[in-house]
Amino acid sequence: MNKIGLIVKREYLRRVSKKSFILITFLAPLLFAALVFVPLWLSGIKGDEVKKVAIIDTTGKYAPLFKNTDEYIFINSNGNLEQYRTAKDKEVFAFLNITGDLLENPNAATLYSEKQIPIGLKKEIDNVLSKYLKDEKLSSFNIPNLNKIIEESKINFDIKTIKWDAEGNEKSTSAEVASILGMMLTFIIYMFIMMYGAMVMQGVMEEKTNRIIEVIISSVKPFDLMMGKIIGIGFVGLTQVFLWGILTTVLVSGTLFFMGGSTTPEDLMNTQMAAQNLGNISMTAQAPEMNTKVLEIINSINFTQIGICFILYFIGGYTLYAALFAAIGSALEQQEDTQQFMMPILVLMIFSLYAGIYSMNNPDGPLAVWCSFIPFTSPIVMMVRLPYDIPIWEILISVSLLFATALLIVWGSAKIYRVGILMYGKKPSIKEMLKWIKYK
Repeated sequence: MNKIGLIVKREYLRRVSKKSFILITFLAPLLFAALVFVPLWLSGIKGDEVKKVAIIDTTGKYAPLFKNTDEYIFINSNGNLEQYRTAKDKEVFAFLNITGDLLENPNAATLYSEKQIPIGLKKEIDNVLSKYLKDEKLSSFNIPNLNKIIEESKINFDIKTIKWDAEGNEKSTSAEVASILGMMLTFIIYMFIMMYGAMVMQGVMEEKTNRIIEVIISSVKPFDLMMGKIIGIGFVGLTQVFLWGILTTVLVSGTLFFMGGSTTPEDLMNTQMAAQNLGNISMTAQAPEMNTKVLEIINSINFTQIGICFILYFIGGYTLYAALFAAIGSALEQQEDTQQFMMPILVLMIFSLYAGIYSMNNPDGPLAVWCSFIPFTSPIVMMVRLPYDIPIWEILISVSLLFATALLIVWGSAKIYRVGILMYGKKPSIKEMLKWIKYK
């Protein structure tokens, strides 16, 4: 056990001291923050050039509808498309040609330009004409106040969801919050297993290729070496994820403070509303009620249970797959040879991810339940189901099966590792690797 601890320490210190680890750890949150906020910032920057759009309207009733914007100037034109096409001085960016009543013939309007039409211009024209044609159509029914009746009949219904405990206490819940939380946990475990499981395999192959393993194996048992490597790289991953969480929180909070001037819940909601162009709706009166509802939803989620289960599935899933990666790395010498052996593992991982995504809408369905019990898929799929208060007996069975299978995989992988780590010049088949498990 002491030797495993020494190997864990060696693997951990050797990897966290690398420049690549430090760069990735500190640059990843910066890139994440940049991906979120830079497009938002750039989208608010308007170009200096104002483009002219000429309207040729033979009906005379549509051209007055268009108002100038910061990006486009709409002008009535008495010219024709052929004159514009052959003119040397292209002052007009686009021509809107309307040849008839659009209510009777929607194809009577066409937008021409030598360049690709921007989606913003198309959307502006569509919105103006759609609103006018809608009002015109409603007026044709000759029903007083029909437009007002239709507007008042539009209701966005959002049913309130409540769950109660054994004592009958009620708490507000949110399916959206539960789904988002479940998918976040799912992707964290999926990415961690893929990244750091592959790192275990890469580390084993490097030591085998450099023949360092022959020196190490003379004083350390193969099982101790494999477990030390798995645990050490696991701690490296936990350290990196922990630092990413802290740095991302600091960067996002700092950016929101810089953009909005404050990071209080009320101001964050106002900033989000403004970013989504939902109008100048005041949140002052709604803020206390909104904050109370948000707190009720947060309190309705059993974060203690989810946190404990996340750690258990995190450890079990990583150990299971990392042992498989270590066995593959010990049996091979060339990176290109890993594709044949990696394919079944990748298929399992991708299937688990998609099973988790499809289980989000039906967390108690057959796919979700069965994949929660299968050890190769349970670490990922169960993360989606945890926010939905699944029975404790299902969690206990799932965790028990996961750790029992992980121990079995570790035992088998250690057998393969023991033989494969000292084998050179030959690429074994899967059948041959299974024979190594029977060796004493």
